[in-house]
Amino acid sequence: MTASPKPDVRPANPNFSSGPCAKRPGWSVEALSDAVLGRSHRAKIGKAKLEQAIQLTREVLEVPASHRIGIVPASDTGAVEMALWSLLGERGVDMVAWESFGSGWITDVVKQLKLPDVRRIEAPYGALPDLKQIDFDRDVVFTWNGTTSGVRVPNADFIPADRKGLTICDATSAAFAQNLDFAKLDVVTFSWQKVLGGEAAHGMLILSPRAVERLESYKPAWPLPKIFRLTSNGKLIEGVFKGETINTPSMLCVEDYLDTLRWAKGVGGLAGLRARVDANAAAIDRFVAVSPWLGNLAVDPATRSNTSVCLSIVDPEIAALDADGQAAFAKGLVSLLDKEGVAYDIGHYRDAPAGLRIWCGATVETADVEALMPWLDWAFAQQKAGLKAAA
Repeated sequence: MTASPKPDVRPANPNFSSGPCAKRPGWSVEALSDAVLGRSHRAKIGKAKLEQAIQLTREVLEVPASHRIGIVPASDTGAVEMALWSLLGERGVDMVAWESFGSGWITDVVKQLKLPDVRRIEAPYGALPDLKQIDFDRDVVFTWNGTTSGVRVPNADFIPADRKGLTICDATSAAFAQNLDFAKLDVVTFSWQKVLGGEAAHGMLILSPRAVERLESYKPAWPLPKIFRLTSNGKLIEGVFKGETINTPSMLCVEDYLDTLRWAKGVGGLAGLRARVDANAAAIDRFVAVSPWLGNLAVDPATRSNTSVCLSIVDPEIAALDADGQAAFAKGLVSLLDKEGVAYDIGHYRDAPAGLRIWCGATVETADVEALMPWLDWAFAQQKAGLKAAA
C-alpha cells in the first residue's frame, strides 16, 4: 500500500473508547443541572432519583416486572462479584469464557472462592466455545458479549427454560445494544459507562425470581463483605431494589445516567438503540470487507459483536512479525490516529491479540464511524512505510 494523502473528513467526535464510552450526542455538563448535590441519597429527593433510575432502566431495557433491579457499588465488576460470592456454591458451576473478563471470573471462582466443583468451558480469542458442553443442571457463568474479543452469543437459544441451575450473565457491553432474553437469564449485570456512555463506578444487578429464591434459601459457607450482602435474616433486602443503595452513590453520576436514559427513550428506546449500534457496526463491516490489510478477530459473523468491534491486522508482512512486532505496529498505528485527533483509545485490550478495538455503541454516531474508516487506511500506510524505511 502506497502512502496516501490525509482524508478530508474527520469524525466530529473522536471518542471510540470501549469504556468509559462516548457521551450521548449533544451532551454537555448543563444536562446535570438538576443533580441532587449536597443532600443525602437517603433523603426523599435523593431516593426519588434512584428509584427513577431503576424505573427508567426497566422501561428502556425492557426488563420484566418479575425481575428486581438494583444499583450496586463498583461498576459491572462489583455487580458480578456480588452475584458470584452470594449465589455460587449451592451446586457445581460451569464457567464459560472466551476473552479477558470471562477468564477473570474463572480466576475468582477457582482461586478466590476455591469452589470444589468447577468446569471450565473456554475458547481462544475470536471464537465461541461449544455451548452444547454446558450442563444447565449446574450454575453457569458467562459473558453475553466478549468486550475484549468482539465475540458474543448470538441469542439465548442454548439456555433451556427448564434448567435447574442459575445463569449468571455479565452483559456490560451488551445491555441496551443486544437482545438479552431475560426469561433465560437469572442474573444480569452491567455498568452505566458502556452502551449509554454514563459515568463510572456504579453497577446494575438484575435478579430473576429464581435468583431471589436461591438468595433466600442458600447461605454461602464464606463470610460476605457488607457491600455484597443482599439478604438479612434469610430474606432479600428489598430496599436495595427500590433505590436504597448499599453504599453512597454519586448523585452527579445518577443524574448523568438519568439523562442518558431519557435520551435513549427519545431515540426509540431499546429498538432505536439497537438500530444505532447495528448501523455503526455495519459501517465497519463494509470497510473490512474491501480492506486487504484488516480483518475481524471474531471469525464467525453470527457471533460478531456489534459494540466492541475487534479487528486484526491481516496484511501478510505484518502478520509474519512476532507477537511483539505485531503489537508494536498496532500501537504505532493507534498513536498516529490519536495524534491526528481522529480516534482515541482504539488499541486492543492488553491481553488480547494485537489489533484495533472500535466501540460502536449507541452514543457513537454512524457518520463518525464512516469518517474514521479512511483514516485507518492512511495510518496503516504511514506505519507500514515507516517500518520499511527502518528496515
